[in-house]
Amino acid sequence: MKKLFSIMAFALIAGIMLWAGDACASSTGSAWDTAFNKVTEAFQYSRKMIFIVGGFGLVVLAFWAIFGKLHWKWFAALCVGLGIVAIAGMIIDYVTVDGAANTSVQTGAGQAAGNTMP
Repeated sequence: MKKLFSIMAFALIAGIMLWAGDACASSTGSAWDTAFNKVTEAFQYSRKMIFIVGGFGLVVLAFWAIFGKLHWKWFAALCVGLGIVAIAGMIIDYVTVDGAANTSVQTGAGQAAGNTMP
């Protein structure tokens, strides 16, 4: 098991190095843009899958909790987890340049660069 883990870790690191080398060969800006786009897509697709699976799980666990086969705290934990996943995208959008926090800096209507408070 330990050998398998070390082989998989080595393969992952080698793959990242090869991917980063090819991406940095063209230009640094496009490499970061590509990485940002891939992470964003992966987050959006995984979020959809989490909502679908979590929704079914929520319904099943609600029935089990109603009939006493499951603790209510496990049901509540799933609800809170789905809520965190739901607001994670909005928080990321708010904090990044495309979000509402930095719109004044982007448009030039803010007081100073980096100051987003009204």
